[in-house]
Amino acid sequence: MRWVEAVLVSSLLAGQALGQTDYPSRPVRIVVPSPPAGGTDIVARVLAQHFSKAFAQQFFVENKPGAGNMIGIESVARATPDGYTLLVTASTLALNSVLYKKVSYDPVRDFAPITLAASAPNILIVHPALPARSLAEFIALAKSRPGQLTYGTPGIGTSPHMSMELLKSMAGIDLRHIPYRGTAAAVTDVISGQIAATFANALTARPQIEAGRVRALAVSGPRRVAALPEVPPVAEAGVPNYVAMQWYGLLAPAGTSSAIIARVHAEAIKALRTAEMKERLAIDGAEAVGSSPAEFAMLIRNELEKWARVARSANIEPE
Repeated sequence: MRWVEAVLVSSLLAGQALGQTDYPSRPVRIVVPSPPAGGTDIVARVLAQHFSKAFAQQFFVENKPGAGNMIGIESVARATPDGYTLLVTASTLALNSVLYKKVSYDPVRDFAPITLAASAPNILIVHPALPARSLAEFIALAKSRPGQLTYGTPGIGTSPHMSMELLKSMAGIDLRHIPYRGTAAAVTDVISGQIAATFANALTARPQIEAGRVRALAVSGPRRVAALPEVPPVAEAGVPNYVAMQWYGLLAPAGTSSAIIARVHAEAIKALRTAEMKERLAIDGAEAVGSSPAEFAMLIRNELEKWARVARSANIEPE
């Protein structure tokens, strides 16, 4: 009897190994929890194109936006962990757990991180007439007018909002928040002088900076970006250790085999090194990263802790 059991177990393990070796034997779905054309979608589509060629099998992108990206993210958390459903998502994966009471997924427990694909800073821009030509002058101005300067964002809990709240906390300044329905609307009101400042992505901010309609004071990332080499990081411009990045990552449902994770990770790294990926990301002011699964898992945990602290400091209550 024990011999029969051993044979059955051996056959089962062999079958699983064969299935993983043959992966993928059918089309693979990459869920993007946001609409087409954004940074997350760009990363997903370039990865899907590369994977389709590398694995000789179709990888297709399915956009499932809604509820602050939660609809798409939750669908992957509930998916069968067989490697045939993957997720490319932005940093809202971690932010949602801080900002909402009812989140039906755990960003750590419910996913198997594959790689941090790319990251992008926000650009701090102000109206040209504002008497602040540097971040240090902006901070000094804000301290001289506590609660009077206004800043706009695409909404509560968005990357630009949290970037500014982190700056407020670390620089010790008090600014008044004006939420908008999108980044473009906030930038438009900076141009018109309705608000003093906003954090915006490079894709939206760069044309206005180059036209002289707004002034760039700093980037939220740890280093200068190729699209705006003259603009210093916040940490270099007066607030040491400040970093606030929008990021894009590739994940699978928790329980996906390590063999499949390793295969997808290896090809993802190759895709992130291609000229096409770098060029597409540069348009959005982003850079390819290509971390290990363990490094990406650590980033997610660190992001949860950091943004929870920022939310408490800003008195942002989960909705």
